[in-house]
Amino acid sequence: MSAITGRTPGNPAELAAALERTGYLADDGLAIAGYLALRLGRPLFLEGDAGVGKTAFAQALATVTGARFVRLQCYEGLDASQALYDWDFPRQILHLRTIEATAVAAGEQVNAEAVEASLYDRRFLVARPLLQALESSPCVLLVDEIDRADDEFEAFLLEVLSESAISIPELGRIAAETPPVAVLTSNRTREVHDALKRRCLYHWVEHPTFDREVAILRARLPEVSERLAADVAGATLRMRELDLLKPPGVAEALDWASALDALGAKTLDPDLAAVTLGAVLKYREDSERVRSLGIAELLGA
Repeated sequence: MSAITGRTPGNPAELAAALERTGYLADDGLAIAGYLALRLGRPLFLEGDAGVGKTAFAQALATVTGARFVRLQCYEGLDASQALYDWDFPRQILHLRTIEATAVAAGEQVNAEAVEASLYDRRFLVARPLLQALESSPCVLLVDEIDRADDEFEAFLLEVLSESAISIPELGRIAAETPPVAVLTSNRTREVHDALKRRCLYHWVEHPTFDREVAILRARLPEVSERLAADVAGATLRMRELDLLKPPGVAEALDWASALDALGAKTLDPDLAAVTLGAVLKYREDSERVRSLGIAELLGA
């Protein structure tokens, strides 16, 4: 059953066309995976190298469906409270002092039980990304770089995605009116547990082909000339074939093309490529390797 009703495209081709109108060019495999996630209400697990467009896909999917976009950035040490909710302690203290001051001024006795109950009112609850997603309808929830989180958080996330609900001791159970469409991404810095993967639809996001990357550059940066877009796409494609520490993704190709356009370039020559490598390569060792192999050869000159 569709997790987002009303604006769900009728088939993968319609989804691909809708994504393209937002500036995101999805290949057939990704469009099918995204369509099935919408129609079946299943989380979508996207793996691939950094910079291939996994995060941008979730953002574009939210735009296409008219859903709220909520992002949870994962990192080592992330726990349930940081992802789910927290209590606004400073506001609770201020509320407590106000009650005490009012009671003293009126010469009344403070009802400790009533005061304690009032401290855990919904207005003092700070919703973190997971709770925001459950309370938003419709919603696309991006759990970005789940491979950076710990095993314990994986287990907790699996439970939340399965139930589309959480329990807060002071407030009770909060369930999503419409389960969020969850998109989980991984750069495969470590293997994610099978239990989480089994809950999801899976798709490996490849680097785009030359023609698709040119189209992406032209769609996202219409001010860039077609020749420059082709030069950047060709050079980036060749860099990915080298043994680099961090092969450039689409994000880096966009940065490089944007930097070159800002310098007034209409084509990419070896001298210009040499002085702008910092826009596409993020490690000194990678830049040195490209220079040692010859930038002219990289550009196909």
